[in-house]
Amino acid sequence: MKARVHVTLKTGVLDPQGKAVQHALHALGFGSVGEVRQGKFIELETGESDPAKARTAVEEMCKKLLANPVIENYSIQIETREAEE
Repeated sequence: MKARVHVTLKTGVLDPQGKAVQHALHALGFGSVGEVRQGKFIELETGESDPAKARTAVEEMCKKLLANPVIENYSIQIETREAEE
């Protein structure tokens, strides 16, 4: 199964990378761009065949390594092989 994880900073947490991207876009002439928030996208294959077990495993991965639950939110999407065909 394929798992997709989106990690973003929680509301209220400063995002210096997002601010740098915003300033760069303004410098390139995209002055209408408002606030920019940057995140991470992680895609991984699991050897699990049960979607519930795959989600549980990826949830643990997020808590232990992929995200910092103190300052980041994450969302998980599990895609079964049938959905890929």
